[in-house]
Amino acid sequence: MNTKFESLKASVQEIIDLIAAENNREANNKLLEVSDVLDEMLDFAEEDEELREISRYQVLLNQLHVKLNGEEQVDGE
Repeated sequence: MNTKFESLKASVQEIIDLIAAENNREANNKLLEVSDVLDEMLDFAEEDEELREISRYQVLLNQLHVKLNGEEQVDGE
């Protein structure tokens, strides 16, 4: 399990670095790619610990999406 999340962590750091470099187009592309990976991981997750870790990354990616796109997240959306 650790290797999956180490790769995910590196990808999220890449998104953060792209945002810092003001390369929003590449950051958005990478964010979509990582979101797809997370969705696939969620489909095959078997342990509660995996689900919790995936959930943490989903929240982080949502926050990065909001930062990139200047949208406010409204409850229920």
